[in-house]
Amino acid sequence: MKPDFKSMLDNLVEEEVKAVKQSTFHKHSRTMFVDGLNLFFRNFATLNYINQDGVHIGGLAGFLRSLGTLIKVIQPTSVYLIFDGMGSSTNRKNLVPEYKSGRGVTRMTNWDIFDSIEDEDEAKYGQIARLVHYLKCLPVTVISIDKAEADDVIAYLAKKVTQSTPQSKAFIVSSDKDYLQLVNDEITVYRPTEKDFYTYATVVDKMGVLPENFILLKTLTGDNSDSVKGIKGMGAKTAVKLFPQLKTEPITFNDLITIAEGKYKDNVLYSRLIFEEEQLRKTHKIMDLHNPILDEGQIELINELSSAPTPKLRPGEFLKMYHEDGLGHILKAPNYWIAETFSTIKGF
Repeated sequence: MKPDFKSMLDNLVEEEVKAVKQSTFHKHSRTMFVDGLNLFFRNFATLNYINQDGVHIGGLAGFLRSLGTLIKVIQPTSVYLIFDGMGSSTNRKNLVPEYKSGRGVTRMTNWDIFDSIEDEDEAKYGQIARLVHYLKCLPVTVISIDKAEADDVIAYLAKKVTQSTPQSKAFIVSSDKDYLQLVNDEITVYRPTEKDFYTYATVVDKMGVLPENFILLKTLTGDNSDSVKGIKGMGAKTAVKLFPQLKTEPITFNDLITIAEGKYKDNVLYSRLIFEEEQLRKTHKIMDLHNPILDEGQIELINELSSAPTPKLRPGEFLKMYHEDGLGHILKAPNYWIAETFSTIKGF
């Protein structure tokens, strides 16, 4: 009988790939951190998917499909899905009472799907709860810490894995620009709305400032999405014009004050910065992801969850729910989708 050279070659290549993988890659070689609610709400607001029973499934279905696409694009060795915990905004509201004060006032979807805000909220929270059950069947780590925002947890973990593990890369997935302040040679932000990776050079090119100075730009201009005010009359272009150092060298909030004190007669905006210094320092603090607002107990729990083994893939349970919820048309060949999507993760 002739030897099966093709099978022998395939086995040899497979063993070589396996050996390279074991020697080169580890759990945190390429870690993907997903801002869970950011991804969910974006899908919930834009995808009016209805199952055969007439139930809205846009947030749930869109999240799962987006997760698969993100894994295919980024090719991570581990995935962390971070959600805001209960009372997550409390600490920041204590510093800046108006923080996120306008959230939840306007409708996210349209009247063709829901009859009232109450109906919409019920669908929203019901889908989030169901989504957690799906995620428990996948080799991904879900983290939600009471009184901790996803921003803080992601910032802490992204810096931890890239600083403590040699040759590690972190990819933060969110449309929230606050994460851009974390970008460096090891940390990249992927913005799904643009389908673009924000590296150090990308932030400089698109934002006009160094990534480490992005928080200062936000402090000066404010953040309408979080109901946080900056200096009246201060836009991004004006900020860079008045403080050209933002695009040339890393500076601090104290440096801004020093510059303003030396030029307060040149422009009224310098004077406003000095006059509003106390409030702006509070704004800076709640936006500073290099110093996440986490206490020792929260950090201990985050470390414990992040160091645990990768959860096992449970395709049977996933598919059972998938069919129960009428998601059949969302994923093409769900069996194959599960096997292919998580093949690079489940081995770590």
